Amino acid sequence: QVQLAESGGELVQAGGSLRLSCVASGRTFSTYTMAWFRQAPGKEREFVARISWSGDSTNYADPVKGRFTIARDNTKNAVSLQMNSLKSEDTAVYYCAAYTGGSPYRATAYDYWGQGTQVTVSS
Repeated sequence: QVQLAESGGELVQAGGSLRLSCVASGRTFSTYTMAWFRQAPGKEREFVARISWSGDSTNYADPVKGRFTIARDNTKNAVSLQMNSLKSEDTAVYYCAAYTGGSPYRATAYDYWGQGTQVTVSS
């Protein structure tokens, strides 16, 4: 098992940047593909980005391509999400998650979740 804790969310102006962090407990962190999801009020949780266990492979949702970057440091049991050129539509609670099976773009494929961190982008 792995326990996850996100941080870094805050209020930021449109066009600004934020870096979210997720720290994991447990020895098996380096074996998990990790992902970031987000959930805006009244909407379903949606995929944002994912990174393979080795960090060699990444994927992004179309709305964030070219603006967000996912990275990991297995020596620190950490995964991050660098968010640039933020827009008001990026406002959401952001979650990191560990992949356990199924379609990697669906929340149902992830059994381990953090508590989330709020990102609010003012226009």
